[in-house]
Amino acid sequence: MISKIWNRLWNREGITYVIFGVLTTAVDWAAYAILWAMGMDYRVSTALSWAAAVLFAFVTNKFLVFRSMGLELKKLWKEFVSFVACRLATGAFTMVGMILMVGSLHWPEFVGKLVVSAVSLVLNYILSKLFIFNKAGDGEN
Repeated sequence: MISKIWNRLWNREGITYVIFGVLTTAVDWAAYAILWAMGMDYRVSTALSWAAAVLFAFVTNKFLVFRSMGLELKKLWKEFVSFVACRLATGAFTMVGMILMVGSLHWPEFVGKLVVSAVSLVLNYILSKLFIFNKAGDGEN
């Protein structure tokens, strides 16, 4: 079973997802760090950095990872709404996770951020693959 999962991940789609997942995480972390350094509360910093990362992730996932090249307004809107809905679910997880780990358990903020980022990366791939871009692509998946 592990070898099946490994083989599924180490194809063009899996590799590009990991690359752009890391870059999306970098957008999230960079925005978070800037906002936090400006004195914003970690909850506000988390929400705003998440929004920036979602916009970046939609574009890169649509065109570069899952190769969904359609630009028809109806299709684009459906993908975008589905993408944002799934990211809202993982965004809620991120917010609750940060509040639990930082606010309740008093973990260092960046340790909490690391944990929620790693779990969100996996959840986002599964949701994108199963519900958003699974049959939407015009190109090869």
